[in-house]
Amino acid sequence: MKEEVVVIEGTSKAAMHGGAINKGYSIMDLIFRVVAIIGTLGSAISMGTTNETLPFFTQFIRFKAQYDDLPTFTFFVVANSVVCAYLVLSIPVSIVHIINSRARISRLILIFFDAAMMALLTAGASAAAAIVYLAHKGNARANWFAICQQFNSFCERTSGSLIGSFASMVVFILLILLSASALARR
Repeated sequence: MKEEVVVIEGTSKAAMHGGAINKGYSIMDLIFRVVAIIGTLGSAISMGTTNETLPFFTQFIRFKAQYDDLPTFTFFVVANSVVCAYLVLSIPVSIVHIINSRARISRLILIFFDAAMMALLTAGASAAAAIVYLAHKGNARANWFAICQQFNSFCERTSGSLIGSFASMVVFILLILLSASALARR
């Protein structure tokens, strides 16, 4: 029996199939980037607009909780904003990968920067999660009281913003694995 290899303009059938798979990886890459943009932007906006004011005995004395009262929350907003800006700037490169699925160096550069941005996002989200935990539970040994009993809306919004950030971290893991898999297929 004789094997027949179909050649179309210098490309074998197996190479065309691999190119289609890499194009599919590139389309998934673009979709994941858009999802991560939504998660980081939503987290930054949600945390950055969080504040609550409670009256205390009189109308003139009030307790106020804002995100920028805690430097950790400020770092969280900045980290999510930087990661969101990076993702927006990486969209054109992702589109280039859809058009030219053989691009290797740009995919390798994206893996490097994706890992760096994931580390920044993880640092911001983890630090903010520790503060949110203290706000919910407090710490009796340090005499830190749980403030979420009084500032319900503030705590709900900060907790909600963490969800978007941690979801974006999962998307970054998928992005890195997807790009590494596309590079390994060559």
